Amino acid sequence: MLAGFHAVKSRLRVKPESVREIFMDAERKDARAKELRALAEKVGVRVLTVDAKRLDGMSGGTRHQGVVAQAEDLHMPQFIEDVLEDLQDPPLLLLLDGVTDPHNLGACLRVADGVGAHAVIAPKDRAVGLTMAAIKVSSGASETVPYIVVTNLARTMRDLKDRGIWLVGTDDEAGASIYDSKLEGALGIVLGAEGEGLRRLTAETCDSLVSIPMNGTVESLNVSVASGVCLYEAHRQRMAAGRKKAKPA
Repeated sequence: MLAGFHAVKSRLRVKPESVREIFMDAERKDARAKELRALAEKVGVRVLTVDAKRLDGMSGGTRHQGVVAQAEDLHMPQFIEDVLEDLQDPPLLLLLDGVTDPHNLGACLRVADGVGAHAVIAPKDRAVGLTMAAIKVSSGASETVPYIVVTNLARTMRDLKDRGIWLVGTDDEAGASIYDSKLEGALGIVLGAEGEGLRRLTAETCDSLVSIPMNGTVESLNVSVASGVCLYEAHRQRMAAGRKKAKPA
């Protein structure tokens, strides 16, 4: 089940043949609902009008905004090796150590999609997983960015390092700032759980630790906000490095 306008519209645009039916609240007759109906009609997907109570049951408590779609699972890469072997550019990865809030996971996926990251990696245990709420918050990013679940995060990190991927973790106590660190080339940004940060073994497995400067009164940023700061700084540096290489001698 896909819940919410963003999630349903994104699937209709990315892979309309995977959407079986769309269920819409009979009370939704606004412009947003009409736009979704028109898109569904254009790609040949049936829209059924139902009451809000039925949608509540279908969405399992996730805020659905009056629309739920029944769709097939997308076949995304399940292993990081499948992602890396087809890349033409240096990989840019986001590793999440124990993120348990589905809204934070969804927002992290959205940031990863926006910056063009190649995958998000998370451990099987002590993590929320790709729930309906996370999918909704991702606004379609869960269908474009591979979400790789691994049994042992530290071991996966060591494998990535063997492949030449530099791993940078965030730590409030780190002396080096994210803005003073080199984030070009094959890179993995490693972020910790909400309020707890990186686990000891995860931090020790990173190649370097950096901090995000905090100039106000709060001590740290939400993990999804921190992912945006770090990934976009890496993107900025990679773009600048690409422009330097393209400049004629």
